[in-house]
Amino acid sequence: MNPKFKLLYLTGGIVATILLIVQIVATYPNMNATGVVLGALPALALFYLSYKAYHVKKDNELM
Repeated sequence: MNPKFKLLYLTGGIVATILLIVQIVATYPNMNATGVVLGALPALALFYLSYKAYHVKKDNELM
């Protein structure tokens, strides 16, 4: 993965998490479990991509 996109993925994950929290607060008494899960999936995917872009495996290192 290209480490240049780490900040982009991290920013997208934070924005998706904020939007998820706003959605939960706005529909608090009548929350839909599938809506919460489907809202959390993009945030989790972006955080995972950010993690993978940051932890680049270097095979050329000596043990």
